[in-house]
Amino acid sequence: MTVRSALAKMSWEGYTLRSLQHANPAFVPTFLYGTAWKKDRTGDLVHQAISTGFRAVDTAAQPKHYREDLVGEGVRKALSDGIVRREDLYIQTKFTSVNGQNPDDMPYNPKDSLTDQVQASVRSSFHNLRPSAEPESAEETYIDTLVLHSPLPTMAQTIEAWSALETYVPHRIRHLGISNTTLPILRELVSLAKVKPAVVQNRFYAGTQFDVPLRAYCREHEIVYQSFWTLTANPELVRSRPVIALARDAGISSAAALYGLVLGLGQTTILNGTTKKEHMEADLNALKSLALFSSENPEEWQSILEDFEQLTGDHVYLQ
Repeated sequence: MTVRSALAKMSWEGYTLRSLQHANPAFVPTFLYGTAWKKDRTGDLVHQAISTGFRAVDTAAQPKHYREDLVGEGVRKALSDGIVRREDLYIQTKFTSVNGQNPDDMPYNPKDSLTDQVQASVRSSFHNLRPSAEPESAEETYIDTLVLHSPLPTMAQTIEAWSALETYVPHRIRHLGISNTTLPILRELVSLAKVKPAVVQNRFYAGTQFDVPLRAYCREHEIVYQSFWTLTANPELVRSRPVIALARDAGISSAAALYGLVLGLGQTTILNGTTKKEHMEADLNALKSLALFSSENPEEWQSILEDFEQLTGDHVYLQ
């Protein structure tokens, strides 16, 4: 694959996920608002993010780290305020296995079968993310993508959980994804699953060599890669030469420049969990600045991006 062909698969707006028969296509915007560890502020922050311009929200049925119930409250308030329509939002949640849950606060009975655990978790997500305050509106809930929070201890268990999720596709759940995965597991899942993963959500950092082979596989199979901990795990990239050059020349922050260069790697979106309204606004405006800069200065953008690809190792796959 050439650099140019990879760039053809990048977008400053987002991506329409691989189409499924009898399903409305889901469009995942470039930025997803990340709701982990927001605790009691979750509802207000989700409403603020949507009010500012975010059109995608990521959460999980994992009370240990997420308040999915408050995510639902924030979304419902935005809907009732007329800020956005449900069909213009991308809402993503997760099934988290027993090993990732607080033993005293789970959305299912850990003694039940794995299939029953998945079904109970999905029911709780339908309730939490229902479109109106009335409990019966949970019957109308749909989820754009439901992500398996991590592979389970065995591939057989992973496939059992995935198969349980497949029964909801395409009507109640539009697409499926997996998080915290390795390339060998992803390959096996793609080979065995009836509903192929549409997204992979992984931490983008040097510890996994920036997932270069895995992201190349995702591009090949039309899977959108969702990068998380993009800033926190990469202080060295924030200070790197290509990031500083892009920030200077495009007139944006170094953090936004790093986001832009990660997006430039192709078929990639980013979880953005900022809690400050001014940062929400600045990051969304930076996308517009980057789109303008890259279109008006294509050679400079390409040169900066190639320097960044040297740092991440992507140049090996983009020759």
